[in-house]
Amino acid sequence: MKKIVAVLALATAFGAHAAEKLSVAATAVPHAEILEFVKPTLAEQGVELDIKVFTDYVQPNLQVAEGRLDSNFFQHKPYLDEFNKGRGTDLVSVANVHVEPFGIYSSKLESLDNIPSRATVAIPNDATNGGRALLLLAKAGLITLKDDTNILSTPRDIADNPHKLRIRELEAATLPRVLDQVDLALINTNYALEAGLNPTSDALAIEGEDSPYANILVTRSDNQDAEAVHKLVEALQSDEVKAFIEEKYKGAVVPAF
Repeated sequence: MKKIVAVLALATAFGAHAAEKLSVAATAVPHAEILEFVKPTLAEQGVELDIKVFTDYVQPNLQVAEGRLDSNFFQHKPYLDEFNKGRGTDLVSVANVHVEPFGIYSSKLESLDNIPSRATVAIPNDATNGGRALLLLAKAGLITLKDDTNILSTPRDIADNPHKLRIRELEAATLPRVLDQVDLALINTNYALEAGLNPTSDALAIEGEDSPYANILVTRSDNQDAEAVHKLVEALQSDEVKAFIEEKYKGAVVPAF
């Protein structure tokens, strides 16, 4: 009997120290890379980080909202707000982590100074990233918008288009693949990095470090106070992660905490 009690006590002790799993959806670069960096730290704190890599911007939110995953790390707040509004979801941001300065790329042009008339320009087709792309085109002096502070601007909000640019709206993930088919493509940095582009040297124009589009850790409202989520937030906003981002991405990704 004493032996059975001892075995049960030992099993209970091991159970008490079992790692808590935390599943996080992420795009491959840089989000999954940053999560891989903090994975050992979380393991030491009793959290087993399960990283699920996605190539799109819809499924990571849907799977968290449906409870199939605990959290995600791939988007900025304007995109999240628009997603919640359009899908009726209740996802919340729990931490700012980094900014990925948005860039204008071309395989045909070496400068925006000699852009041809009626050039084809590809931008993301989701509302917030499409608006962000148009704001960068306006900042670069290629177009004028009716309201240059409206992050949800669409091509219909272009007030002046002196170069007669032809705007094509495509899924964000496909933009690097069509780069040689268009004159300009405005590409999210995570997709640019995955395609082997260096935003700091290859982009013809890029957002500054003051970009408001910080990438965030997201979860459900009923999960935001979970201890494992708090541990992940602390790890992602640590001095070690700041140094990792600065060293690995050299300005293509900028800490936002």
